[in-house]
Amino acid sequence: MNLPERLQSVRKRRGLTQRGLAELSGVSISLIRKLEQGERDDTRLETLRKLAKALQVSTSDLIVSRTAEEGTAQEWTAVRDSLLSKYEQPEEAPTSEGVNRAVEAAEPLFTDNKYAELGAVLPSLVRDADALGRRGRQVRSRVMHLAGMLLVSTRQFDAAEIALRRAFDDAPGRLEQAAVANTRCWLLMRQGDLGGTFELASRWADDVEPRISRASQEELAAWGGLLLRVSTAASRNNEPGEADDALSFAQAAAVILRSEWAPPSDPLRTFGPIAVATRRVENYMIEDRPDRVLTLSEKIPKSGFRARASSRNRHRLDVAKANVRLKRYTDAFEILQEVRAISPEWISNQRMVHDILGRIVTKRRTLTAEMRELANYVGLQY
Repeated sequence: MNLPERLQSVRKRRGLTQRGLAELSGVSISLIRKLEQGERDDTRLETLRKLAKALQVSTSDLIVSRTAEEGTAQEWTAVRDSLLSKYEQPEEAPTSEGVNRAVEAAEPLFTDNKYAELGAVLPSLVRDADALGRRGRQVRSRVMHLAGMLLVSTRQFDAAEIALRRAFDDAPGRLEQAAVANTRCWLLMRQGDLGGTFELASRWADDVEPRISRASQEELAAWGGLLLRVSTAASRNNEPGEADDALSFAQAAAVILRSEWAPPSDPLRTFGPIAVATRRVENYMIEDRPDRVLTLSEKIPKSGFRARASSRNRHRLDVAKANVRLKRYTDAFEILQEVRAISPEWISNQRMVHDILGRIVTKRRTLTAEMRELANYVGLQY
């Protein structure tokens, strides 16, 4: 179904007339009629959010049908085009408040790894943020940063670079720029540029290093997050001394914070003791110390992961890899199944899953139906 059909169908299921929906949502009845009749094939995201709230559904339910959502998980053309301003602006003007609320509603789609739903919402969000002009710089930076993170996650690296450059240019302050730089470090890491990651993360960590005795929570989180990037790049580049030093400084920042913390205006920038502990686990795995991985992972509370499911998923893959190293193939496979159940879109974009599952497959004489099914799902050739 397209937007007119979905809007009309949900409205009728709720027992509402067009006038009743207009009264509940605050959207004019004339616009609702035009949308349902197909006279308008596009509208502001904040308008759709008002309609969705009145209809008691998610905004993405009006934008994406379930079959389309499953079939287009890897299609990012619309997001790419929006970054290059390939769109037409609807008649009604957006408001800063409406766009901000739309961003707040979209961010959980990323933290929950619902990439297809986020990909459906982002083009409208980018367009609406652009329409705000100069007064929309801050929210536009946030939108572009969100787009950049989605595109890095789905390995659309060229488009991610465009989004992150725009996010940086519109960032309202140094700490927001540091957050974008941190994501760019992640982009470089996924592209295999360890030297570039280390250089960029080190430079920004030095730039935002606070005076510990006077540091705000946001300053500590920004600095600590960049130090984790430094540590990972150094560990992967076989520089364990540099990795340990960076991790020690990050630990100092985390101790002061005491628990996972993110700025109220940006829940995606989470940092704290658990972030440091999972990065230490990752470094142990890079150093091929699976016993230390399993020992330390047992001490990390499962309830401590805040904001991003992918952080916990990435940690669980390290644990799965450690189990493979120790020839505990059944335990490793169970972790892969667990991660898939939680984040099916996320797991399909992880090359590490291929490595782990490929090792399990080669060590088995016969594969179970579940193993074959997972291998087919992630595209593993066996």
